[in-house]
Amino acid sequence: MLARLAHVIAHHRWYVIGFWLVMTAFGAFSAGQLADRWYQSFSLPGYDAYEASQRTVEKFGNGELPPTVVVFKTSGDATKSAAIRAAMERTAKANKGARTSSYFSTGSDAYVSPDRHVAFQQIYPPGKSAIELKTIVKATEKAAEAGLPAGTSVYVTGRDPIFEADAKGETEGPSILVESMIGGIGALIILLFVFGTLPAVLIPIAVAIASILNTFSLVWLLTYITDVSLVVQFLIALVGLGVAIDYALLMIFRFRDELREGEDVETALVETMTHAGRAVIVSGTTVAVGLLALLVVPVPFIRSMGIGGMLIPAVSVLASITLLPALLALLGTGINRVRLLPNRLIDHGHPEDGAWGRWARLVNRRPLPVAAAGLAIVAVLAGIGLQLNPSEAELKNVPGGGSSIVGRDLLTEAGITPGVHKPFDVLVEKGGDPEAIAAKLRTVPGVVAAVAPKDWRKGDSAIVEAFPAVDGGSRGYQPIVDRVNEALEGTTATLGGMGATDRDFIHAIYGAFPYMLGLVLIVTYILLARAFRSLVLPLKAVLLNLVSLAAAYGIIVFIFQWGHGSDLIWGVEATQAINAWIPLMIFAFLFGLSMDYEVFMLTRIREAYDETGSTEKAIELGLARTGKLVTSAALVLMFAFFVLSLSPGFEVKQFAIGLAAGIIFDATVIRALLVPSVMRLLGDANWWMPAWAHRPLLIRAREELPEAATESA
Repeated sequence: MLARLAHVIAHHRWYVIGFWLVMTAFGAFSAGQLADRWYQSFSLPGYDAYEASQRTVEKFGNGELPPTVVVFKTSGDATKSAAIRAAMERTAKANKGARTSSYFSTGSDAYVSPDRHVAFQQIYPPGKSAIELKTIVKATEKAAEAGLPAGTSVYVTGRDPIFEADAKGETEGPSILVESMIGGIGALIILLFVFGTLPAVLIPIAVAIASILNTFSLVWLLTYITDVSLVVQFLIALVGLGVAIDYALLMIFRFRDELREGEDVETALVETMTHAGRAVIVSGTTVAVGLLALLVVPVPFIRSMGIGGMLIPAVSVLASITLLPALLALLGTGINRVRLLPNRLIDHGHPEDGAWGRWARLVNRRPLPVAAAGLAIVAVLAGIGLQLNPSEAELKNVPGGGSSIVGRDLLTEAGITPGVHKPFDVLVEKGGDPEAIAAKLRTVPGVVAAVAPKDWRKGDSAIVEAFPAVDGGSRGYQPIVDRVNEALEGTTATLGGMGATDRDFIHAIYGAFPYMLGLVLIVTYILLARAFRSLVLPLKAVLLNLVSLAAAYGIIVFIFQWGHGSDLIWGVEATQAINAWIPLMIFAFLFGLSMDYEVFMLTRIREAYDETGSTEKAIELGLARTGKLVTSAALVLMFAFFVLSLSPGFEVKQFAIGLAAGIIFDATVIRALLVPSVMRLLGDANWWMPAWAHRPLLIRAREELPEAATESA
């Protein structure tokens, strides 16, 4: 089929190129239409805390967003300061539609420090949460400062202002367009050293541009069917860049090899499509499977990232097996012209005689020491990965500067619980007594205060505000949530608030994760078993991919959770946690992307085995012929993800570096050390395919055993 497609494209290359030019131009238009169509809200349907927050919004107009905390410090008793009281009234008026609480509205000492020099006000903003939500810190601070006497200071803090301060820092960070351009320039430099000729350098970039813009077209259409997360635009731009270039690299490497073997252009194209094109399809399918598995997670914005993200490899594969062959057919031997590097630096083929060939022979001679070295490195990183704490970082560990950070630290110094940033908002319904609920909550271990403000009542509903003793990101938060829920059993009250919703979010993600993992492993195993005609190779592949993922988790734990290097490079101190969605998304992307390199390698190894019937020779040829390819492809993807880490916000940095480090680790330690050494140790067992497996895997009789292998047996 791929051979026939290659002939058709070769004979109608101008039509294919013209079609892609028109569709890419439309893609540029589509990308501009998406600005107002991205999904930015967060929802967690079916979970008690989230549903309680939604009912609170419906009845009170606010409650989904965490409170903005306005902190006042004075030399005297803050509760006796008429100026502070007036300032709190001004801030309440400045935040129209907000719900507020303070010492002056409740009479509770919960809003005052033990020495009474610091007092704070809670302001619950109206409306829904959004990814690009902008707080009104400046307006609130300006309203509070007006008329304050000398010696009294005010700071505006809270969960969202603190995260906004981190995202801003001193600069806004590059836009998605700038990030894409930086990623493209980096890819150009890498491609220059890989190929050394102008056409070979420019073709992957052209294919990547076409893939990215056409993916935007499909996503634009998708937004009329379902919600698509704002985050998808960054993934399309940078993951799309890396994936499309990776696939183009594989195809161009093979095309040039065939030309060097003396094949004419059309024959070289047919061979390229038959072998490299097949590998691209298998690779793209494994990436898409990992992303589609996100549909198992009962969180709409994550599901939308899975659907939108799946389109990235799908379009990249389509461009690689249609547009790219058309360009290769057009250029022919011209792909090796316009040399940009000295002739001695340009690849002239026969990689088995170069450094990768020498390394492959060393692995074949010493497989056990090589495997032991790879496993030792993996064991250390995977062990660190087991320390991963999937949770939103405690606010004390969030980097940044300005009023919100000063206010946060002032509350801590004054002896006020960090729980005020993510309080428990308990919705009391059906005419329940909020005072009785508040009294009950005060008896719960871990709850330092509970207040039922008089003006937080509407109809038969009321809200009770309670402050936990620890930050919402602390490991000790969940037991308090459990005790509060137990205390509310049998009442008309339901626990809500962002802290409780965050915990439900973690349960939603990791409750579904085993099913997601199982789905990805089973489907990937079947695909690879069919592709490589072996039941052993796909098992090895999925196991090594899991090991690679564990090592990637270890890297982000070491860098960000423990803070080794994050402050020096990104100005982010140890966070002591990795945001809960990050390990999930790293799994979804990295499992498929790293499997690309497995497919690239095993395709060549399987092909060499079919030719020679020797496992040892197949490993040598396969590793030698794909070593430079895999390393180059990994460098392109690593650079793209590193560029993503320049975006504002430490959570994006964690995600980007997790992917970048995971990709390069996989391409080196896993693919250069463990894959060939383990295959050498397994020997002929690599190719085990019993007769009973042929029919379910749709393997035709002539595919069962390669001729060379049969003869050698």
